[in-house]
Amino acid sequence: MRFVSLIICMIATTFTQQDPPAFDLQGHRGCRGLMPENTIPAFLKALDLGVNTLELDVVISKDQQVVVSHEPYFNAAFTLKPDGTAVTKSEQKGLVLYQMDYADIKRFDVGLKKNPAFPEQQPQKAYKPLLSEVIEQAEAYRIANKLPAFSYNIELKSDASAYNRSQPEPAHFCALVQAVISRQLTPDRVVIQSFDFAMLKQWKQEVTAGHYPAVRLAALVENLRSPEKNLNELGFIPDIYSPNYRLLSAEKVAWLHKKKIKVIPWTVNQRADMVRVKNWGVDGLITDYPDRALSL
Repeated sequence: MRFVSLIICMIATTFTQQDPPAFDLQGHRGCRGLMPENTIPAFLKALDLGVNTLELDVVISKDQQVVVSHEPYFNAAFTLKPDGTAVTKSEQKGLVLYQMDYADIKRFDVGLKKNPAFPEQQPQKAYKPLLSEVIEQAEAYRIANKLPAFSYNIELKSDASAYNRSQPEPAHFCALVQAVISRQLTPDRVVIQSFDFAMLKQWKQEVTAGHYPAVRLAALVENLRSPEKNLNELGFIPDIYSPNYRLLSAEKVAWLHKKKIKVIPWTVNQRADMVRVKNWGVDGLITDYPDRALSL
């Protein structure tokens, strides 16, 4: 039955392609301000709130599964061990997901211990899901609730200094992620983003070689260099430029638009900041609080 359900979701996905929205509201890690981050409940809540795109992060487990997680380890701020005790800060970076099989990863709870940085967050039992499960559950929810098609903005969590320690190298990382999305989504519904430009270069190379279908590629930026310098480092024109919103200005947005690059800043949580960047002409924004952006 699970296989039949997946086929139905895939068929429905194929026939619900649509143009990208005029303004792309993206739920950061689902809706981190309201629900435990990067969990199924957070993604479904974000869909209820009307986001156009689910933004999420992925890492790789020891048994080569694509796991939805921001850190490559268990964050002490909101993780409980299988015995119900809290992960401590001294323990967290020793619990590396790349050194654990997914069956063991799934035993940790990442929802009951409320993240103190987000007072509106509703704690509930949750685990780190696989990317394949997020897509399956979100697509089933979309169909059951007759929601419009939405996109998935998948961040490859990568640090060049950690290759082969907390993650695989770019070619292998990209191949594992592509294998999942190729089975479940049409390319027009996928964005691949990363701060590690080696990941984006690898993905672009595979597309150019005809090994991967073309998806939207987004350059994540948190440095103080100009957009021009960052694009020179990247070596190609991405579909999307996603800086920290504090690094933006109306002039930078206009410059990027002249290059035919969409601008979608992160992580914009205050209403006044949302209004300001939208007035600058950004093409969307990524937020922990999609509910605060509904009437923009």
